[in-house]
Amino acid sequence: MQAAGGFPIDLVLFAMIAAFLVLRLRSILGKRTGFEGAPAAPVRVPQPASGIADAKADPAGAARKLPDPSGPVGRTMAAMRGIDRRFEPAQFLAGAEHAFRMIVDAFAAGDRARLRPLLGDATYQAFDSVIAAREAAGETQRTEIRGIDEVSVTDASLSGTQAAITVRFVSRQVNISSDKAGQPISGTDAVTEISDLWAFERDLAGTDLTWRLTAARSA
Repeated sequence: MQAAGGFPIDLVLFAMIAAFLVLRLRSILGKRTGFEGAPAAPVRVPQPASGIADAKADPAGAARKLPDPSGPVGRTMAAMRGIDRRFEPAQFLAGAEHAFRMIVDAFAAGDRARLRPLLGDATYQAFDSVIAAREAAGETQRTEIRGIDEVSVTDASLSGTQAAITVRFVSRQVNISSDKAGQPISGTDAVTEISDLWAFERDLAGTDLTWRLTAARSA
């Protein structure tokens, strides 16, 4: 995932950016699906990965996989749709992929204003602490998503009107961390395949249509 850099913009511009991102995410993630079995995964702040793979940018996008409608996850998603008729699983996955790109990019850039409306409170605090540590050390992070090969729903739960959906992302990334002198300290220019599980949550009965990232870990 991507690295941090701080708040280099004034408060007015921050408000404009945050408002735009909220509207953007609502339009993409504003429809729901339901699955059974919510993840209790710890928050994993993106770190440079190791490994080598030959890959180029993938303009075609990822292969999106929905669960079997007759299975437990599919039935939970149907129950979510029963609460919020605006929820559509296919549109949720498309939005999740877009959110993945935005969050990875904002984390790598250290852009807290972009991250804040997309993350749950605990997740934001975890991301913010890593960004702050990088800033204190004078380090920078470069992350490039060269392609996303898979976006699939792996789990979901519904507690009352509170919905949680876990999505598996398989992506190809370049991650390099550099010190204050600009010298690489970790990562590589080689493309690495990374598999992550991200959990998104939303109150289906609420007026806020944003699905926020509440947990992330390696798959």
